[in-house]
Amino acid sequence: MHFKLIVVFCEDSRTDKVMDAARDAGATGATIINNARGEGLKQSKTFFGLTLDTQRDVLLFIVEEHLSRHILETINVVGKFDSKPGSGMAIQIDVEDAVGVNHQINQLKSTVENEL
Repeated sequence: MHFKLIVVFCEDSRTDKVMDAARDAGATGATIINNARGEGLKQSKTFFGLTLDTQRDVLLFIVEEHLSRHILETINVVGKFDSKPGSGMAIQIDVEDAVGVNHQINQLKSTVENEL
């Protein structure tokens, strides 16, 4: 079985919605890194030297490659990444090798076989 890493950068207010949608689309779990910061095309506004940013979260999903595109597209829709500028982004990266994913393999075998 081959895996992909989906990395999601989203507003912390959307993290739970993105997590739920990714699970419904076939993801088996994620690691969440809270309180990240980022800048888009426009720099953040400041007020008396304080940056007025919304907090971001980084979500890391290791997913089966046949399910990855569907999960990525679902995350995009729920996160409103294409429809609302500055709301976040998601990327997909090939995973060369992974350990500690046997529980996922056992759970995903039937799902992947049904997809193919």
